[in-house]
Amino acid sequence: MIRVVLPVHLRTLARLDDEVQLEVAPPVTQGRILDALEAAYPVLRGTVRDQATQKRRPLVRFFCCGEDFSHETPDAPLPDAIANGTEPFCIIGAMAGG
Repeated sequence: MIRVVLPVHLRTLARLDDEVQLEVAPPVTQGRILDALEAAYPVLRGTVRDQATQKRRPLVRFFCCGEDFSHETPDAPLPDAIANGTEPFCIIGAMAGG
């Protein structure tokens, strides 16, 4: 099982209290995790990535094992710690402003 940590506003939207656990077939990639997340919680479609282009929304970041994976390709395999559920795949809402 893959563990996914969502920001508070997305947990509220999906009516979740805690992290999400998803079944994702190997190889575990960002794209496959997001496909499984949107299939399990259709209300989240379009919130993390654009529905037409499938690209990550500008103010959303992905972290794995303490590293920013936001600019990795959606098909790149994620670390083993994510794939085996030891570490969570974190989706973070970035801050912007001036």
